[in-house]
Amino acid sequence: MATPHGYSPISSESRVRILAMLLEGADRTIDDLTSATGLHPNTVREHLQRLMESGFVLAEAEHRTTRGRPRTLYRAATGQRGASSPIIREKARQAAEHGDLMRRVMPETIPEGLSTQELHQLDAITEHLEDSGFDPIVDEAHLTVDLTPCLHASDALSAARCGVHMSLIQSVLAEAGGPLAVEGMHPACNPGDCVIQLLRAPADVAAPTDS
Repeated sequence: MATPHGYSPISSESRVRILAMLLEGADRTIDDLTSATGLHPNTVREHLQRLMESGFVLAEAEHRTTRGRPRTLYRAATGQRGASSPIIREKARQAAEHGDLMRRVMPETIPEGLSTQELHQLDAITEHLEDSGFDPIVDEAHLTVDLTPCLHASDALSAARCGVHMSLIQSVLAEAGGPLAVEGMHPACNPGDCVIQLLRAPADVAAPTDS
């Protein structure tokens, strides 16, 4: 059952803005994020804490070559080297266990043509999206994930939120381990339509790496 809308760590517009900035690639400090968002430093810290607890953001102390207290640097968890999240990886492992249990109980639900790794990746993104308040419909044959109706189609930050969701799905796929990756979103005349297309990426692109 999907989590009620508003519970997800990225339901907050401020957290979406913070995560979108971190997904640009550069490590950021509290001061960087405060200046960019106009939020109070304590508010930024609270948002970052929520995002870290969910595994979406990682923090580490700055490496300094001079004297002085190192700053804390924040980055988005992408599933790639240096940005791998143990929290997302553990959630993916648990989702795979749940999926395997369901398939043992109902073997007739096992789709044809998918490897165990691919099934586990789909388990992981399904649970991730349900935790984010969606009710995803996964088409294993065509490797699509239908999130229609979009919860955020009329959101003022819908474009940024969409990009954040896509990046997080790719991170979950990477942490789960396997060949599936995000290809993109199907174009739609109705902005409330949201169908994500997956593809089988080369192993060196899809495989997760340790931090």
